[in-house]
Amino acid sequence: MDRRKYLKTLAASTAGLGLLFHACKPEDAAKTAPPKAPVNYDRTPVEQEREQKLFTEQFFDAHEMKTITILVDIIIPKDETSGSASDAGVHDFIEFIAKDMPRYQIPLRGGLKWLDVQCMKQFNADFASLNATQQVQIIDQIAYPEQAKPEMQQGVAFFNTMRDLTACGFFSSKIGIADIGYKGNTPNSWDGVPADVLEQYGVKYEEHRLDSYVKHT
Repeated sequence: MDRRKYLKTLAASTAGLGLLFHACKPEDAAKTAPPKAPVNYDRTPVEQEREQKLFTEQFFDAHEMKTITILVDIIIPKDETSGSASDAGVHDFIEFIAKDMPRYQIPLRGGLKWLDVQCMKQFNADFASLNATQQVQIIDQIAYPEQAKPEMQQGVAFFNTMRDLTACGFFSSKIGIADIGYKGNTPNSWDGVPADVLEQYGVKYEEHRLDSYVKHT
């Protein structure tokens, strides 16, 4: 999967295919909690308390987190421009989203279970235990909604959700923002339209306009 071509299709991923029908129970979730993230942005006391509570909880177990980490790196792998989705902490972002927005819990946990069942049927092993070629072979069956077989629609819905969350997490991270070259509002000095562009269109600045509008610091 070519990363650049893949990212261009992120926004076109299909929505509204419905929730997954099967989900495993959360009783086996790991009890260990990740470290608390510092709150260094504007939040009300109530929001801060809730957010800190979420950071002390763990929804996905170790196996689920391993699978999520592999999936996000298949969706956005490391390349010559930047790190992978997991380098940007997208797997932890998805863990947080599942707690912050409980509506994702059944689709995500159910999708992970569905994925392992399909891998057992085809390769007699869970997804995380497959080699990279086998993993991509499975993902290719659910990554393209219009090409997917009817019996794979649950997987399509799950992968659409994973792809959307991965893109959201990655491109709101420090690594992702740098990856697209976004600089935001930065102070600068505008020197006007480049001379070669002016020459191309046969126009030029009048001197009084240069002094009034262009030359400034």
